[in-house]
Formats: sequence, structure tokens, C-alpha cells
Amino acid sequence: MSNNVTVRLGKENYMSNYSQFPISIKSGKGIVLTDEDGKEYLDFVAGIAVNALGYGDEDEKKALLSVIESGVLHTSNLYYNSHAVNAAAALNKIADSKEVFFCNSGAEANEAALKMARKRGSEKGKSTIISFSHSFHGRTYGAVTVTGQDKYHKGFAPMLPGVVYAEYNNIDSVKSLLDDNTAAVIVEPMQGEGGIIPADQEFLSSLRTLCDSYDALLIFDEVQCGMGRTGKPFCFQNYGIQPDILTLAKALGGGLPMGATLAFEKAKGIFTPGDHAATFGGNVAAAALAEVVLAKLPGLSAEVARKGVYLHEKLVDIVLKHPDKAKEARGMGFMQGLDLKIPPRDVISKCMEKGLLVCSAGYTVLRFVPPLIATEDDIDKAVSIVDAALSEL
Repeated sequence: MSNNVTVRLGKENYMSNYSQFPISIKSGKGIVLTDEDGKEYLDFVAGIAVNALGYGDEDEKKALLSVIESGVLHTSNLYYNSHAVNAAAALNKIADSKEVFFCNSGAEANEAALKMARKRGSEKGKSTIISFSHSFHGRTYGAVTVTGQDKYHKGFAPMLPGVVYAEYNNIDSVKSLLDDNTAAVIVEPMQGEGGIIPADQEFLSSLRTLCDSYDALLIFDEVQCGMGRTGKPFCFQNYGIQPDILTLAKALGGGLPMGATLAFEKAKGIFTPGDHAATFGGNVAAAALAEVVLAKLPGLSAEVARKGVYLHEKLVDIVLKHPDKAKEARGMGFMQGLDLKIPPRDVISKCMEKGLLVCSAGYTVLRFVPPLIATEDDIDKAVSIVDAALSEL
């Protein structure tokens, strides 16, 4: 089919909850995608930080074909499967965590974390969960409640009770809310949808100290900033601060739906049989791809740390060259943002015309989350297109 046919059928049959761009992707190789009309795009979206290994990775192909040939795509959690067990062991080893729960998405991973916090809290007379302004934790009810953005709450009130919001990177605002009824604090070490905003070192360090003082769980949501994207296997490792619960998804499943909730020592053993479940959690095919991603994660992370500095420097140059249209470049590794003075969607559309896929974050930020295999040459090409787009707008 052509882009036009697919787009028309999509508009006729989909619910209208997305504002999609009028192209349909047909194939991909490396970090280049091709649409149904044959046009190629350099991809700096990666399925919104999902496709860490790009497209057509041979090890992913072999893993997926092996599962298909076995005839078993799904077993349920009534039984073990070696792929999920191996992926859990790899996660615990790399993160230094103790237990893993597998699910299907970042929202589900956060739902599990919130239930863990409430279950532990119920045993200690605690229930309040502190989240942060401009945060994003998912679209399910618990996850959207702890999402600190009114636009995601509009039309869905009442939100779940017992959730309060502090100001991100402002520890005094946390202190004003924290008390003996606090069960947990949930925070992104780097806010993604909120506008690519890294946490301050002192802020996270103080959160860790405060949670210990009040016997509250510290939950790090690394659904977007985890899995090597910030130059370490997990973002918290950049800060040297360990959470009690870590939530992951996006790149974990190598392109298939997969999320995970990791428990560290303080949160170990909270869930017991019957407390929580996910029918497709630890799905055989997704777990087989997760094995591949996790095997490559340490090496990829080191490369991202180096190349992320290069990407950031190039984006700083863009700010200096276009001070009337760009305000700031910020981020870590391959999770970078360009804060704009003009509407991001205009820039995104212009870049798409020129063969580059980028996306937005918050209201004003152009977001760059390419596959972790992107090269310096890919970065040069992408930034050159952004430069040209800004020059024409």
C-alpha cells in the first residue's frame, strides 16, 4: 500500500487519540526507516526510545526465529521459561537488584511499583505517595495519577487518592510533604515527557537520605531513561544512588512489548503469590529479545556515553547558531533535548520533509532518542537537517 492508503484506512478505523504524522513505515535497516512510498528517514525517535539496536539486528533475528521455530510464543506464568529466567538474572546482575517482575509496558511496571509501595505501606500505617511536577509515569489510572501534569488528568477525575506532588529538583518542596505517612517517592532520574530534564545530583542524594529517614521506598522510573540511553546501563548508575524499586520498559523487549519492575533489598519479598500478575509478562518471544539487548547493554552504554557528548556539543552549536529559535540543549547520552522558542511540531514536520525523524517532549522541546547504535556520522547528518530546518522556519 501507499502512505495515502494506509493513512486513510487508519483514520477510518482508529480511535482519534493520536495526532499522527501522515507516513506509514514499511521497513528498516540500521537506523534508517523506509516508508510505503520508498522514502528513507534517518531515525532519531527509535519508536520513542524503544529500538535500541536499530533495525535488522542479526542477533535479534536469530533469537526471534528460534522462538518461532520452537512453536511456543507464550506459556503464561504458571510455568517457567528459560528466556525470561535468563533475562531476569541478567537484570539483577547488571542493576545489582534482587527480584524481577515482568509485565508488558512502562505503565504496568509503574503500577506494580505503586502496589508494592502501598502493600508495604499498609503494614506500616503509610499510604501517601509523593510524585513530581512535570513527571510522566504512564496512562493507566495509578500511573496517570502520579503523573504530575494536569493535561493528562483532564477529563478523567477523580484521580486516585493519597498522591501529592513536589517540585522536581527542589528538595525543600519534598521536605514540606514528607512525613510518617509517606509510603514512597516516585521520580524519574531524568524527566522525559516533561522536557528532557536531568535530576540534580544533590536532589537525588537528598531523596535517598530522606526516604531512608522516613522508611519510605524510593522508586526510580527509568522507563525512558534506562537501558543504556544515558551512557550507563541504568540512569541511576550515573548518580551512584540506588533506588528501592526500579521500573523499566521501552528498549528492554528489543521492539516487542515488555516491562519490568526490579526490587532491591528494601523492597525484596513484598509481593507474594496472588498479589499481582500479568498474563503476558515474561512472554517467551519478548524475553528472548531482552536476552539479546541485555547481553549488549554494557558495551552499548559505554559507546553512548562517548557519542552522547558529541551529540550534545552539536546541539549546543545549534543553540548558538539559532538564538532566535533555540534556547538550550540538555540531556545525557542519547536522551537529549533542544528547548525551542518556536513550536516543535513545525520543526518536526520540516525535518521529516528532509528525511529525519525526531519527536517532541513537553511543550517546547525537540527530543533526540536515536537507536543506541547511531554513529557520529549519523549525528552529523541529523543535526545538519535540524540546522537547515531551523534556517527555513
